[in-house]
Amino acid sequence: MSQNNFPVTIKIDEPLQSILMIFLDGVGIGKEDYQHNPFFKYKFKLFTKIFNEIPSTKKEFISGDGAYVFPTDARLGVAGFPQSGTGQASILCGINAPQFVGKHFGPFPYSTLIPIIETKNIFRYFLSNNKKVYFANGYPKAFFNYLKSEKPRLSVTPLGCRLSGVKINRTTEVRRGKAITAEIINSRWNQKLNYNLPEIKPGTAARRLLNISGQNHFTMYEYYLTDYIGHGRYDGDIEKTVSIIDEFLYTIITEMDKAKLTLLVCSDHGNFEDLSVKTHTLNNCFTLSAGKNAKILAQRIKNISEIKQELIGTFL
Repeated sequence: MSQNNFPVTIKIDEPLQSILMIFLDGVGIGKEDYQHNPFFKYKFKLFTKIFNEIPSTKKEFISGDGAYVFPTDARLGVAGFPQSGTGQASILCGINAPQFVGKHFGPFPYSTLIPIIETKNIFRYFLSNNKKVYFANGYPKAFFNYLKSEKPRLSVTPLGCRLSGVKINRTTEVRRGKAITAEIINSRWNQKLNYNLPEIKPGTAARRLLNISGQNHFTMYEYYLTDYIGHGRYDGDIEKTVSIIDEFLYTIITEMDKAKLTLLVCSDHGNFEDLSVKTHTLNNCFTLSAGKNAKILAQRIKNISEIKQELIGTFL
């Protein structure tokens, strides 16, 4: 896999407006189920304090305090359960990836999608238009060692970053508050990877991400533990983990600069919202918009392949 020399650092003024996209892996809008749907079981502060209600299949569209939760179709007219590889390619590249491939496919992108990911990913669009972009996740040393293997397989976003010359952050950036681990508070890096990082609060991580997004035109952050929980593969405390992502998102929405920042929280398929099964679901994806352009995005985005173009449209 080659990496080109596409420019990343561009000397321009600080952005007058910014986009922050937070990707939650495997989160749909499920039934009003207090046993199997974590949104109801754990009473997310995000919903109870901002929206005064919780989204469900009975009411998928809710709004409050200038923020919107709405359903986004991930099936895209293709039979079967939506999957991560084609779903994430659809989001990042603005294409109907399962239709292109002929099926839903995952967890990694189908081989014929790689040239599309290289040329059509949203990072490349902003870079080609002299905009500052940033992928806010930090990765451990083991990830970079893996990249040295003969044929590393990457999920769509880090693959798109490598193919577009976007920096992938290391432990150094995590320590400096310039990147955030995929589990937000650093504890699992310490427990599972033998790091000695300071454990931070979800609100602290949220403020770091807001600071990063304020310095770039387009910032993306990915969170994966929702999908691990949905598949029954998570070995941690589910209630504590859910409270972390809840506090993180709540802080983002309540402390963001709504006049300058457009926030979009999106997902690639359903899973987390129904813990009675360990497979993906056919539910619509959970999507949330807040801040500048929030209402427009909530009105226009109907399926995950429309996310890229509608975000780009906020800059046109």
